[in-house]
Amino acid sequence: MEIRELQWFATLAEYQHVTAAAERLNISQPTLSRAISRLEKRVGVPLFDRHQNRLRLNKYGEVFRAHALRAIGEIDGAEQRIASLVDPDRGTVALGFLHSYGTWLVPDLLAGYRRIAPATYFELRGAAADTVVDDVRRGRLDLGLTSPRPAGDDLQWTPLQDEPLCLLVPSGHRLARRRWVKAAELAEEEFVALQPVFGLRQVADRLCTAAGFRPRITMDCTELSTLRALVAAGLGIAFVPIKGSPSGPGDQAVAVPLKDPEAQRTIGLVAPAEGPRAAAVVRFYDYVRSTAHAFHA
Repeated sequence: MEIRELQWFATLAEYQHVTAAAERLNISQPTLSRAISRLEKRVGVPLFDRHQNRLRLNKYGEVFRAHALRAIGEIDGAEQRIASLVDPDRGTVALGFLHSYGTWLVPDLLAGYRRIAPATYFELRGAAADTVVDDVRRGRLDLGLTSPRPAGDDLQWTPLQDEPLCLLVPSGHRLARRRWVKAAELAEEEFVALQPVFGLRQVADRLCTAAGFRPRITMDCTELSTLRALVAAGLGIAFVPIKGSPSGPGDQAVAVPLKDPEAQRTIGLVAPAEGPRAAAVVRFYDYVRSTAHAFHA
């Protein structure tokens, strides 16, 4: 059964007149009639009731039309998807990223890319680091922006830039007026933190380990905005990205620079081990890697 015959059947079912349908399809009436006869012979029942010069779908035809339209739609969808894979300008890129990158890195990156490829469509998904990495591994995402570098050698990892971390403390905290602080000074403090699946938490835990202590975490959460609010409420201190951290007068939380060389997280681009395949994804992947030096933390 050819997809062309299904399309002819669907047109005839719409017009219910051989002459009108044949004109619409730009084929001869005998060609259309023979195609419908072949179709009916294949399914084993008549699909139309004949009334002189007009046709009317019968109950078998109604059932067959519903399935034929779905089949035609599936074929059309497949053709469109294949076309988008081939066309680097009109394809789709599924991009995952840490939630905090959604406020600065991702918008800046896409704004630059849209100037050279305005027709590319992006599916954007903010998530925890482990989720982003797992979704790239499983093919649910084409690429991911994450930190720290994922374990294992089954993914490609391209470092893009180092993002400094700072210590966020309540405005009345003993360290709030310091010009900088070292992590080793914080062993007796109470911390609030993101949950362990988040990349920032993993980087912060390593920072404390390098300073010789295990942080006393009194509560954890899933959003940086919540983390900052907890600090502002005096419930603990936290390691946060310096980007977007409060620093002006009147803020209830104060960002204090960290002097430790480990106080940073490396932002990287994650791709499948074999690299991206779709043309649109390859083009965006190459753009991100070639313009990494232009990103600003």
